[in-house]
Amino acid sequence: MARGFTLIELVVILILTGILAVAVVPRFVGSQAIDDRGFHDETLAALRFAQKTAIAQRRSVCVTFSTNAVTARIASAAPPSTTCDTNLAGPNGSNPYTVTARGSSVYASVPAGFTFSALGRVAASQTIQVANVSRTITVEAETGYVHD
Repeated sequence: MARGFTLIELVVILILTGILAVAVVPRFVGSQAIDDRGFHDETLAALRFAQKTAIAQRRSVCVTFSTNAVTARIASAAPPSTTCDTNLAGPNGSNPYTVTARGSSVYASVPAGFTFSALGRVAASQTIQVANVSRTITVEAETGYVHD
């Protein structure tokens, strides 16, 4: 009599092996790189939102950084006022609009903070770098364009 596995038994073993691989492998692979890239992308989106809000509401929007967070505030009065004295509500309703790093992600290099004018411009070009991410976020001075 022939010994061995049937086709159904082999398929079941392959399916069980696949399920275990999906559940177990991510625990052995670090997620820090994913957290760092996500923090980079969220910072990029926050800066774009701040610049677009400054233009749309014709108000100054101030952006401040800590080692692992960025916060945006808006001026309550029209120009020439540049005092950012009101929390800026985020697109998801969070108030103030703050992006905070997950895990141990931090900025490798950041400015102390800067202001988007009512025209969406910044006084000087800015660069922001999240640690362990090869891409740098740049804010252009003349236009306020935010890109990586």
